[in-house]
Amino acid sequence: MKNIVILTGSGISAESGLKTFRSEDGLWLNYKVEDVCTVEAFEKNPAFVHSFYNELRPIMMKALPNMGHQAITMLQQELPEININVVTQNVDLLHEKADNKNIYHIHGRIDECICMNCGHVLKTLEDVKSDEICPRCKAMGMLKPNIVFFGEMPQYMDEVDNMLAECDMFIAIGTSGVVYPAAGFVRLAKFHGAKTYLFNLEPCNNSLAFDKEILGKASETFPKFAEQLINEIHKA
Repeated sequence: MKNIVILTGSGISAESGLKTFRSEDGLWLNYKVEDVCTVEAFEKNPAFVHSFYNELRPIMMKALPNMGHQAITMLQQELPEININVVTQNVDLLHEKADNKNIYHIHGRIDECICMNCGHVLKTLEDVKSDEICPRCKAMGMLKPNIVFFGEMPQYMDEVDNMLAECDMFIAIGTSGVVYPAAGFVRLAKFHGAKTYLFNLEPCNNSLAFDKEILGKASETFPKFAEQLINEIHKA
């Protein structure tokens, strides 16, 4: 085994206390998703959208990684001979806080803004206003949260396609399996011969594409799997 791809979704962050986008009430911090996570909403009322992410940012920054995140670190540290990449749909920084390596935030990051005029990415933990000036091109009011809104193309897709074509094992943790293009990753990995595993609270719509489903809290199930995998590879 040479390459492992780990896809994470909102379920792993939920175990650290962060509410998921697709909660039963359809709200996130009492906001409707369509009002804060679409290009149309941002163009209509950028101040309102910025206020949402300004409110969300400190909540996400206070969250701490759980045993699921830490098990990924254990895998990477104990199996240095294997290339283990983390592809996450989450915009929080829990993977970074757990000291995971090779992280690809395909839906963006909560601590970044991007200039729609010049493409400059700005790191920030402070509140962002709708009339902010881009430090590179000096355009006013063009800074957008570096979050992939619904209808926008996820980031790092070329890199992810290459990873999936080469991976020997594909692991999905805490993802519903209904949001594309991430929902298609397992089928692509399996097409290229990878063994596929799902760690989730409930079966997902992509369950037939997984060789094995392990249901339950990822913070409990995935560390056990990681330990077993490490032992098997060390004995081989």
